[in-house]
Amino acid sequence: MPRPRKWRKVCCLPESNRFGPLNAEINQEHFVTMSIDEYETIRLIDLEGFTQEECADQMHIARTTVQRIYNDARRKLAESLVKGKVLRIEGGDYKLCDGQEKTCGCGGCRRHRCGSEFTKEDNRGE
Repeated sequence: MPRPRKWRKVCCLPESNRFGPLNAEINQEHFVTMSIDEYETIRLIDLEGFTQEECADQMHIARTTVQRIYNDARRKLAESLVKGKVLRIEGGDYKLCDGQEKTCGCGGCRRHRCGSEFTKEDNRGE
């Protein structure tokens, strides 16, 4: 029996959960789905300038796990851009932070969407 997956701490949910070409067909072949934890690694490393080690500390997971998640996220971004697919951000193994930790990567994440009722089952915009 495999070991259960560890929850990843996520500070902020995306403001929008769907990106892509305006003229995209609406069928499963034209979607790429990025998980919330993949989104968080892109946010922390590329936007906030964290190292993979700092990102791992922030998300409470191993650096090697961050590296794998980050590589998967970059591949999905590239597929969306190059092939003109709609990028959806949803699901994953994550828990939102409560904004009380001193290491919160959002610098006051309450202004973002922490604590909202967005869950893996949420299908905003569909």
